[in-house]
Amino acid sequence: QVQLVEFGGGLVQNGGSLRLSCAASGSFFSAYRMGWYRQVPGKQRELVATVTGGGTSTYVDSVKGRFTISRDNAKNTVYLQMNSLKTEDTAVYYCNAHIVSAGKDYWGQGTQVTVSS
Repeated sequence: QVQLVEFGGGLVQNGGSLRLSCAASGSFFSAYRMGWYRQVPGKQRELVATVTGGGTSTYVDSVKGRFTISRDNAKNTVYLQMNSLKTEDTAVYYCNAHIVSAGKDYWGQGTQVTVSS
């Protein structure tokens, strides 16, 4: 069982920045593929970014060049630095841990990000 706790959501103006953090339990954090997803009411949860244990990252096109995912394996923490935020980035952001060997996914409780115009 992996527990994930997100921090850092909030209200920010258009063009502003926020950094989300997600702390994970467990002894094998470096083996997890970590990701950030987001969801708005009435829509499916959308993958925003992922990072492997070795640091390889991927992004959805809409956030490329604005968001950066990173991880600190010593602290069991993954981050999402969000710059140049837009109103369309408003959503609940969820941290995800994917354990490839077990085919399992774990989710945090979500943190609200609201970008005002």
